[in-house]
Amino acid sequence: MISNSRVAHHPHSHSRCIDAALRQAKQICKLKKLRLTSTRELVLKIIWQGHRPLGAYQIQDILAAINRKSIAPPTVYRAINFLLLHGLIHKVPSLNAFIGCPFPNSVHSNIFLICQDCGNTAEISDNSLNKILRSVCDRAQFRLKTQNIELSGTCPSCSKSTNFPD
Repeated sequence: MISNSRVAHHPHSHSRCIDAALRQAKQICKLKKLRLTSTRELVLKIIWQGHRPLGAYQIQDILAAINRKSIAPPTVYRAINFLLLHGLIHKVPSLNAFIGCPFPNSVHSNIFLICQDCGNTAEISDNSLNKILRSVCDRAQFRLKTQNIELSGTCPSCSKSTNFPD
């Protein structure tokens, strides 16, 4: 199982997350001979500023504040679509929002652990679950293209801060 839950669900400096995401994005773009434009890079940085999924309009507002001018929605959506297409971010459908992918160069199952209290979202991938899903699809002769599994609950940080009666 691979996971970023230890990082996503505990307080930390996001500069390491941003740096790692940018390194991976640059490496992927170099391998695929793609251009990581300044807007795409900035949108990726904005998404990685935290582990809470952000909607396109939230990203647009942050981008406009950084650039000190309004940004047209198509500019944001083009950057988001590029990052999605190349596996650098994921869409969390129930939230209609986007989150950085901690393992963009690997096949993984997009299982999201969403904290109902703080909103932080971690991603995990489990090979045994992947095998089950492949088996189910094979038996049904279903060609799986994408998958997202969303689990809602309480993260370790929020669990510690909540006092439960005995």
